[in-house]
Amino acid sequence: MKALATQAAYSPFLERLRSAPERILMLDYDGTLAPFVPDRHLAVPYPGIMPLIARIMSSGTRVVFISGRKAREVADLIGMLPSPEIWGSHGMERLTPDGRYSLAPEAGSRDAAFAAAVKSLQGKVDKEAEERLEIKPGSIAVHWRGLDPARAGKLKEEASHLWLPLLAQYGLELHEFDGGLELRVPGHDKGQAVRTILAEAGPDAALAYLGDDRTDEDAFRALGHAGLTVLVRPEPRPTAAELWLQPPNELIHFLEEWLHACGGEA
Repeated sequence: MKALATQAAYSPFLERLRSAPERILMLDYDGTLAPFVPDRHLAVPYPGIMPLIARIMSSGTRVVFISGRKAREVADLIGMLPSPEIWGSHGMERLTPDGRYSLAPEAGSRDAAFAAAVKSLQGKVDKEAEERLEIKPGSIAVHWRGLDPARAGKLKEEASHLWLPLLAQYGLELHEFDGGLELRVPGHDKGQAVRTILAEAGPDAALAYLGDDRTDEDAFRALGHAGLTVLVRPEPRPTAAELWLQPPNELIHFLEEWLHACGGEA
């Protein structure tokens, strides 16, 4: 991975973008386009990001959000009309710009497991921790962002201890992400969403995926050398991504260059 300090770092991709018959920009939401905040319901994008993405869409790019959040929750937070395509719940949900919604058949296959996961925490953690549960199609997550380190560490330890027995019993996977822990139905991740989009794309399409979290590593690996993979976060970390961007300034600059390459004006 190389730091993205100048346009020269990604100029070969821009050249490809200029002449590509099809352009696809895939974006994570939390931590990539919106800074992390203690209350995840107040996670709004960096200033200027969404108008820029709207112009990128208008210039002929297929923009796809791929998030761990519920699809309609992402749509509400970005507030765009027309909305871009949104894959939610790590690919379990798909919401198209024309409003069509689809849900993976496996999404409801572990409802009893997730009910057991909720019950396992009740009475074992404090009330605030219970309120930090997020139930989504095909998964359940507990968030500790905003807690002091001691409480966050305790919640992580307790949730891990209580949820580990459910893995074998119900056939689930346990994933840690930036600020939380998630129980998930196996076989669905952001990489699967990227592979579906790759299969739909033409052979000469120019594609990129921008993300920040461990869950985005599945997407980076799925895209591989078929497109540009970019880690977006204040500090670098080990990653499968090719480049590193610091938000918001380098992120905005990259999006502006994308728009210019497509013939648009920032």
